[in-house]
Amino acid sequence: MTIKDLTRTDNFFLLAGPCVIEGESMALEIAERIAGITGRLNIPYVFKGSYRKANRSRIDAFTGIGDRKALKILRKVSETFDIPVVTDIHETHEADMAAEYVDILQIPAFLCRQTDLLVATARTGKIVNIKKGQFLAPDSMRFAAQKVIDSGNPNVMLTERGSTFGYTDLVVDFRSISQMKKFGFPVITDITHSLQQPNQTSGISGGLPELIETIAKAAVAVGTDGLFIETHPEPLKAKSDATNMLQLDRLEDLLKRLIRIREAVK
Repeated sequence: MTIKDLTRTDNFFLLAGPCVIEGESMALEIAERIAGITGRLNIPYVFKGSYRKANRSRIDAFTGIGDRKALKILRKVSETFDIPVVTDIHETHEADMAAEYVDILQIPAFLCRQTDLLVATARTGKIVNIKKGQFLAPDSMRFAAQKVIDSGNPNVMLTERGSTFGYTDLVVDFRSISQMKKFGFPVITDITHSLQQPNQTSGISGGLPELIETIAKAAVAVGTDGLFIETHPEPLKAKSDATNMLQLDRLEDLLKRLIRIREAVK
């Protein structure tokens, strides 16, 4: 797939799915439902699922079902529903392994300045989605993108996911979207991670899922190219990021409202 495939319609495109792959049946269920919704609404869709979660607050937190097992599930999702898939990687040696199974490799926000990781990801030839660090100004993301380009890969996307606001909260500066769009790459807004409340005393991140629609509406209104939304049939039973995911049953109505905003501001 190419970036042009994602920007082929007048709609925003969507990266959506569970935080982490918990098993084959749940992944296929979520992908089938979202693919059906986005097909009806003419929204280009990429299934999102982490094959492993490396940046957890506690050592006893769920990290995954096994790298290859989860990656094979991602590929099965892609083949079953004829949709691209995206996953994040954390270390250089993961780039080639994950690239065998997915269409887009994602750089987590905490790692967006890691040169070796960006170079290794670029060299796979896959689309590289770089999340803006919570600690970075949007203008600084041009340097992260340039590392990928200088490694011979022009297929870059950038993602806004909130900025650190104190020790245990994030805030979205919507100026970031237009500022990063000036670099010439598609800009995605990560709605659900922008509503995390990290570093809680419990060792489990909190969240503000009741504000998902608010952040999504604002992002579409200021011209985001894509949306990133983690969703689950039963968020509170999810094994990762349970407190800031969208209930899957609410996705279709939300997307319909967002499309109306997109049409109004075009």
